[in-house]
Amino acid sequence: MASLQETTLVMGKNDWFFVEPTVIHGFSAVCHLLLLISISFLWFWGRINGRSSGKRGMEQVRFLHYKAATFTCVISCLFYMSVFIFDHFWYFDGGGLSYVHLATQVDLGVRAIAWLAISAYLHFCFNPLLETRLPAFLRIWWGLYFLISFFAVLLDLFCYRKLGILGTHMWVLDFVSLFSALLLNYTGFFAKRVEEESNILHESLLNGDISPNQQLNESENDIGNVSLLTNASFLSILTFSWVAPLLSVGHKKTLDLKDVPQLNDGDRVDGVFPIFKSKLESCTKSSLDSNGSLNSNGTAQISSFQLAKALILAAWGYVLVTAVYALLYTLCTYVGPYLIDFFVQYLNGNQTFEYEGYILVVAFIVAKFFECLSQRHWFFQLQRVGVRVRAFLISIIYQKGLTLSSCARQGRTTGEIINIMSVDAERISLFSWYMHDLWMVPIQVALALFILYSSLGLASLATLAATFVVMLANVPLGKMQENYQQKMMESKDTRMKATSEILRNMRILKLQGWEMKFLSKISELRKKETNWLRKYVYTSALTTFVFWGAPTFVAVVTFGACVLMGIPLESGKVLSALATFRVLQEPIYVLPDTISMVVQTKVSLDRISSFLCLEDLQQDAVEKLPRGSSNVAIEVSGGTFSWDPSSESPTVKDLNFKVLQGMRVAVCGIVGSGKSTLLACILGEVPKMVGTVKLCGTMAYVAQSPWIQSGKIQDNILFGQEMDLEKYENVLEACSLKKDLEILPFGDQTIIGERGINLSGGQKQRIQIARALYQDADIYLFDDPFSAVDAHTGSHLFKECLLGILASKTVLYVTHQVEFLPSADLILVMKDGKITEMGKYVDIITSGSDFMELVGAHKEALSAIDRMELANENSINIIEDGSVDTKSSKKTENEEPKDAQNSKSEERDMQKGQLVQEEEREKGRVGFWVYWKYITTAYNGALVPLILFAQILFQVLQIGSNYWMAWAAPVSKDMDPPVSVFTLLYVYVALAMGSSVCILIRAFLLMMAGYKTATILFNKMHFSIFRAPMSFFDSTPCGRILNRASTDQSDVDTNIPSQTGSLAFSIIQLIGIIAVMSQVAWQVFIIFVPVIGISIWYQQYYIDTARELARLMGVCKAPIIQHFAESLSGSTTIRSFNQESRFICINSNRMDEFSRPKFHSAGAREWLCFRLDMLSSIMFAFSLIFLICLPKGVIDPGIAGLAVTYGLNLNMLQAWVVWTLCDLENKIISVERILQYTSVPSEPPLIVETNRPDHNWPSNGEVNLRDLQVRYALNMPFVLRGLTCTFPGGLKTGIVGRTGSGKSTLIQTLFRIIDPTVGQIHIDGLDISTIGLHDLRSKLSIIPQDPTMFEGTVRTNLDPLEEYTDEQIWEALDCCQLGDEVRKKENKLDSIVAENGENWSVGQRQLVCLGRVILKRSKVLVLDEATASVDTATDSLIQKTLRQQFLHSTVITIAHRITSVLDSDMVLLLDNGLIVEHDTPARLLENKSSLFAKLVAEYSMRSTSSYDSL
Repeated sequence: MASLQETTLVMGKNDWFFVEPTVIHGFSAVCHLLLLISISFLWFWGRINGRSSGKRGMEQVRFLHYKAATFTCVISCLFYMSVFIFDHFWYFDGGGLSYVHLATQVDLGVRAIAWLAISAYLHFCFNPLLETRLPAFLRIWWGLYFLISFFAVLLDLFCYRKLGILGTHMWVLDFVSLFSALLLNYTGFFAKRVEEESNILHESLLNGDISPNQQLNESENDIGNVSLLTNASFLSILTFSWVAPLLSVGHKKTLDLKDVPQLNDGDRVDGVFPIFKSKLESCTKSSLDSNGSLNSNGTAQISSFQLAKALILAAWGYVLVTAVYALLYTLCTYVGPYLIDFFVQYLNGNQTFEYEGYILVVAFIVAKFFECLSQRHWFFQLQRVGVRVRAFLISIIYQKGLTLSSCARQGRTTGEIINIMSVDAERISLFSWYMHDLWMVPIQVALALFILYSSLGLASLATLAATFVVMLANVPLGKMQENYQQKMMESKDTRMKATSEILRNMRILKLQGWEMKFLSKISELRKKETNWLRKYVYTSALTTFVFWGAPTFVAVVTFGACVLMGIPLESGKVLSALATFRVLQEPIYVLPDTISMVVQTKVSLDRISSFLCLEDLQQDAVEKLPRGSSNVAIEVSGGTFSWDPSSESPTVKDLNFKVLQGMRVAVCGIVGSGKSTLLACILGEVPKMVGTVKLCGTMAYVAQSPWIQSGKIQDNILFGQEMDLEKYENVLEACSLKKDLEILPFGDQTIIGERGINLSGGQKQRIQIARALYQDADIYLFDDPFSAVDAHTGSHLFKECLLGILASKTVLYVTHQVEFLPSADLILVMKDGKITEMGKYVDIITSGSDFMELVGAHKEALSAIDRMELANENSINIIEDGSVDTKSSKKTENEEPKDAQNSKSEERDMQKGQLVQEEEREKGRVGFWVYWKYITTAYNGALVPLILFAQILFQVLQIGSNYWMAWAAPVSKDMDPPVSVFTLLYVYVALAMGSSVCILIRAFLLMMAGYKTATILFNKMHFSIFRAPMSFFDSTPCGRILNRASTDQSDVDTNIPSQTGSLAFSIIQLIGIIAVMSQVAWQVFIIFVPVIGISIWYQQYYIDTARELARLMGVCKAPIIQHFAESLSGSTTIRSFNQESRFICINSNRMDEFSRPKFHSAGAREWLCFRLDMLSSIMFAFSLIFLICLPKGVIDPGIAGLAVTYGLNLNMLQAWVVWTLCDLENKIISVERILQYTSVPSEPPLIVETNRPDHNWPSNGEVNLRDLQVRYALNMPFVLRGLTCTFPGGLKTGIVGRTGSGKSTLIQTLFRIIDPTVGQIHIDGLDISTIGLHDLRSKLSIIPQDPTMFEGTVRTNLDPLEEYTDEQIWEALDCCQLGDEVRKKENKLDSIVAENGENWSVGQRQLVCLGRVILKRSKVLVLDEATASVDTATDSLIQKTLRQQFLHSTVITIAHRITSVLDSDMVLLLDNGLIVEHDTPARLLENKSSLFAKLVAEYSMRSTSSYDSL
């Protein structure tokens, strides 16, 4: 008290009246008294007016931060009361009551009463039902209270501290007041009333006695429809308790996506994208203003710097907040090392002031609390930024993919673009973890040097030098990593591109027996990738060694400098230095990861920005006029277009034509004449060189190669339109789809596999036509839609669609069927990219030579029918038992509808009947077998004990070196050291070097094991996939496989090895820390055991939810990739229907579905870590209190200080162990998902050594079918139902039938793509089910229904196995009418073929497939619609070629063109999976009532008459 009076006198002499303690406390007391009077008046006024203050109805509303404000006021009241009592009894010296003491007592007393009054007012008088905000007078008061507290703290720091007259409890008073003022101002600013979105949710999920079978079901539906974070209270956000409802549900049941809460509006794509997009546009605009950089098509260039700048600007608020958290965390982490020397000196008996020990303990704990709190919120907000960045990047990449020009699209394959979307966007989002590390490192180093300077003086300069040496050592490593990372990503792009193409075309690979050849191609690409991966991981191992050894190196240099400079090494200073080195280890250890991440992010930013700079479609290629503004629907004037603008010869040129509204225009010409390109020009898909294109009205487009989305048939037809049942039924009828839907198990609700894999070619084409018809557009563009359907169906489609529903519409159709030409109002004849003839059918039939060539070929084909009918009387019965009893056939056919109906009703009851199921995911805990399989895959796990031993030895040597320094260094200067200074240093250096060698061995062994494991798992998964049956690919979208081959494989390559090692090493470190602490005070186990028990309980409670969230992330990612791949392949159709916005919306929804589990996984993780941090802090606090309570001399202060040094890391390490365990379980799911695909059921053996056919098998080529019954899956109906017939050897058999009758299924069974459920197939008497698949397929040849070309060259497409000479290849090209076309190309046989053969027309692709079989010259040849996409003239040439090349072979032809099968020796007619007719064409034509005769008659009739009369 004397000191306070003296201070008052001193201050008075200096006229510092306003900063005297008496004045400050008096002013505070007056302010609080006025507040008390105001509250009393408001209460009295409320009572007079009879205002209700009850809380009825509170269950319907929530008042944000109301409870937090009330709770803070109550705590403040109790705090001021406690300080009042403490000040009165402990600081009253009995020498009379001074003015300062009296002012303090009055201030504290009035404060306690005032805050009690505020608490009572908020609880009893304030009605949240009537108010939208907290009372204005309270918010004003809290602002004033903050100013008073802030001023008091400034006085404490800059005035009273220098005089040394302020009691410790007054320091605590002012700082707690400032903290509570900050808290109250926050609640006052953000507190508001909100309507409760889900009362059931909070009642059911937060009620502990909920019945899982009753209310939980209701809560499950509610939790997925709300955002838990949006309306969370302050305390809930502070402690992450807002995640608790989700964790509660996840603990009681297996989570599904519907159980995961919605995102906050600001975290959804719709909220994120506009902000990021505007920032990116402003950045590119400012760049454009400065340098005027534009693409050739007028779009601004986007550099990686601009993209990064836009990302930062869009999230600047979160960047700033996380920077504050990071700074606070950094400051708190250095409090412990700074105080250790004081703590050791205190334990040694050097107490500088009263209660110093308790003050030190409080300082340790408070710093640790704020360290934990800031770190948790820092990490959560970083992950939140990552979710937003990823959502934006994927959205903008998707939107760019929909607008790419044809040239840009050919330069980037689907696999490359998917890789950019899945890998690069993910990597940039992960950079949010590292974005503050670069500026934090200098601050952390500066703080470390400050602490070291205060302890060791000038020796800290040696520390600085050593730190810089270590950091500089990372420069070459960083450059190497950047190079290896870039090369690895380029290699991965190439591999993913090839994988994507192979998966899309797996059917043709299996039909040809090429799958293992292409697997070896993938393996070679993987070898190139792993070459860079190996260098990358070993460089990472070297980096790990350098930076794990960095603290030891810095410590050796620092202590060596102390010895040389003669600076005494006392145990307190040494331990403070060691603790500082340990904290400094984090920035040094993180720095290489940060640099590596910066490098990887730079590479990813470059790749994304270069993709965004690709050329878009020309915006001015087509001039679109308002609907109804002109009677001209399509007008092309002087049009010259080229797929390759740099080419000297345009693709099509000199286009001049006009199409009036309501006209039907036919486009015809030979293969490769430019028909499809003409339609593409009208759509704006082809770069325009000169000319104009004008369109008036909306468009619908039917592509030549059907584009079908995965999903229900109904959704494919509606294509975003509302259901109009009458219109829908009319469209189904017009497209002949009703009968197909009756056969399908779920009707129009049947889910179509990827690319319509479970539909026939004709069915896909008709669904495409139905989609176009349902849109009710003004202009319809059809690209040869009738080639994939049979003659009867084609006639029906033309009559009902083009001449019926579309009679009043403008229709432009490409066709090879001459019979459809007379109905056209205008015919465009194309040749060599020009319109050579134009006019009506009757006008150009006599004058056009090119047109006459097409018509002449058609007439020649028709004459074959006439010749056949004339030759009927001379026909020879080639096979006696070839015909089928008509009555029997009809009987079976009549029975079919009933069977189909029964089958249909049964299948509708079986939800598992769908071909494509939701992606499978494991349930519950990740099995121990997954971990065991992973760690024992490489070298049978032989490296695991070596790695663990190296880590244990490293930990022992580390602890030993620190223990040695603590024991050998004297506590103070006046004590004699146990050993000499040089001995102390030598032993420390030896132990340090030993630990460094251990870490080097451990790092390389770990990377070696991880690399080997990744390689083995990759090879096993791909071998299993390539050997899988075709049914696997039919029911598994490519996105699921690509997801495993891309994202999951990346995790296995680089992340999981370090995660696995980190868990083991953290556990070893934790055991070491506990051992050190327990040696000093074994009593620590009293608290350690229950804390560990509670931690494990928390971990078990958390992991149930976290595991399923991680699995949901994996499952939700594949649909994004699949939708993206589908959108890229169908971008032309999407644009033609003007559906870009709908597809962008679908992508956004799928992104949000992925972000939901990812976001809540981050919140759940921080929920766990926050609680573990608090538990660890409790244990650390217990240890500290125990140490200061021990009598002096009981323990060695140096060893006690060592325990505190390690204890500082206890909370971090304990949380790290549990966090790493949980994170590893989340990451190991990638291994689990890969292992799922290593055990895919395999096809039968490729080669059966015990039953290999002769090398000249089959010599005759006779094919016998015996009671053949086939279905695609056990839960699906039979497609072929008891076929028995013979295809004679060396003869030609034609198979005809309605679309969906089972023709293609029969061929797949012949190639054993599907094995028969019942029955057998014999070729030359050999049961094909008894020999190897490659022995079978290599002896057969096929031209498939969907013509396939691979990216590469003409040579590799014709001869992928490299079995033939150039002469043989040229001969085959000439035979299939492509020789001249290839010779025109500059590189001849080495001419480039784009992905999917997109730079070749569909007809040309079919001719290439023909060339393949001519090269192979098998004894059995199958043609599955081989000439569907070529004109009649080319078809005639092909048929002639086949007759010459396969004169003595068995040729099985499926064709919708009757003329293609008329010259067959036998005809097999299928209907609904049954043989209806099987005989020679002549005999079948004799019987006018036969279905074949009717089919031929119908074809002849439509070919010789005009549809105008229909």
